Amino acid sequence: MTCGEMEALARDVLDKFPRKFAEKFQNLEFVVDQQPDMDMIKKLGLSGRGRLLGLYQGVPLNHRSIYYGMVLPDKITLFKNNIERSCRRRGLDIYEEVKHVIRHEIAHHFGITDARLRDLGAY
Repeated sequence: MTCGEMEALARDVLDKFPRKFAEKFQNLEFVVDQQPDMDMIKKLGLSGRGRLLGLYQGVPLNHRSIYYGMVLPDKITLFKNNIERSCRRRGLDIYEEVKHVIRHEIAHHFGITDARLRDLGAY
């Protein structure tokens, strides 16, 4: 699968996202990269490149104040190679995994932490 094909899957997922949430995607862009770089992995304290399927970078909506402005867009990155590898290893459908990763990263955009996602049973 090419990055363009995965971008098309991501667009389809986003097009089907509930409107009441999609309206709140403020100053947010979505990108697909082949894989994370090692500097990113080290900064996040992860053990290897293969574990990171997606990444939210930015200021969550619940942390923005009236002074928020004139900043680069928040970014959600999907890591194509890791998603494909994870799907092959676990026997998952790529579209469903892309949907799961996007939902997970959008939760971070709304200010929901990994700990809270675990409490909610999202893993």
